[in-house]
Amino acid sequence: MGLGSFNRFSLDEANGRKPLSLSEARQKARQQGQKLSDYIDPLAARNKAITDRTAAQAKNITFRECAHQYLEAHESDWKNAKHAKQWSATLETYAFPAIGNMLVADIDEAHLVRVLQPIWQTIPETARRLRGRIESVLGYATVSKFRSGDNPARWRNHLQTLLGGTAKTVKHHPALPYKQIAEFMTELRQQNGIAARALEYTILTACRTGDIIGGERDAKPPMLWSHVDPLSARVWTIPSTKTDTEHHVPLSSEAIALLTNMRRQHPNGAFVFPGGAQQPLSNMAMAEVIKRMNEKRAARGLPLFTDPKQNNAPVTVHGFRSTFRDWVGERTNYPGEMAEMALAHKVPDKVEAAYRRGTLLEKRKRLMADWAAYCMSPPLLDDSNVSQFPRRGRAS
Repeated sequence: MGLGSFNRFSLDEANGRKPLSLSEARQKARQQGQKLSDYIDPLAARNKAITDRTAAQAKNITFRECAHQYLEAHESDWKNAKHAKQWSATLETYAFPAIGNMLVADIDEAHLVRVLQPIWQTIPETARRLRGRIESVLGYATVSKFRSGDNPARWRNHLQTLLGGTAKTVKHHPALPYKQIAEFMTELRQQNGIAARALEYTILTACRTGDIIGGERDAKPPMLWSHVDPLSARVWTIPSTKTDTEHHVPLSSEAIALLTNMRRQHPNGAFVFPGGAQQPLSNMAMAEVIKRMNEKRAARGLPLFTDPKQNNAPVTVHGFRSTFRDWVGERTNYPGEMAEMALAHKVPDKVEAAYRRGTLLEKRKRLMADWAAYCMSPPLLDDSNVSQFPRRGRAS
């Protein structure tokens, strides 16, 4: 075991070590010899002291620094840049102002309640995601030896007892009455631009906005040409939905014609509905199309496209899924479960979900063809004397 350097000219300024005099060396030797007589390995004791000191210094890391380390360590986990940015932005907005400069080792339940409580009821979905992300960062800190003990951000039987449940409110998106869909589609086809075609395709397929442009919340990729290759198969494969499984959408002749035209106009690039500079459409592009259509109608003195069930609020892109669902329920004899499957909804009954293995793809082809035909039919000025859309019998 070395005690230091005797050479008075070997000052190691980088490590702060000074050379020892002979008397200093003898004193250190006596100290280490005493440890030996006490059955203590002086070399092992010194190494442990260095390790303990290093561990103590490692704990002097703030929550902000630890979060950045976690994000860097999991860089390959992010499916796209939007997801990583959103993950970080949530912490920047709500966590860092309160606990960002605190040592990660000092954070406890009281600090987390102070972060979460102000938004727990007002923006519950964001609050729940924030709690989960803080839990991940603190879990990383524990494994990295930056802190010890239980994770104060864990939910079950812990923060659950301090914060309680969040208010569960059902938010309905303003939807267009299905009787007006033909009129809407007639005007929509007169609109130019990629966003208008994306909206038309979204309605024809009864899909979500995120299926077209990609979703930040679930890191869903935007719609790519590879998802509909080959077009002759007439099926769009969405990589993931809220059910965490692939969703197969049968494409009507109208949807195929729209895609064929998009391919002809934009032969290069991976995105079916590009937004420019090799990027997908923005999340407001299709909503802006509806806004412009309503502005034009207002200028002509025509009624706007609104939802009469929601105080005549302007219709939304997502609301057309409700339009589709209402049409299936009120104008056709297709089973409700087929409509739910077309919308890629989760099956609430776990027993039914366990036994349902098929996708009803062949039957849904007829459903989506009938929906497209209804959307593309001539607008009805007054359908009070018009018979219902031809019904198909319920399959056995």
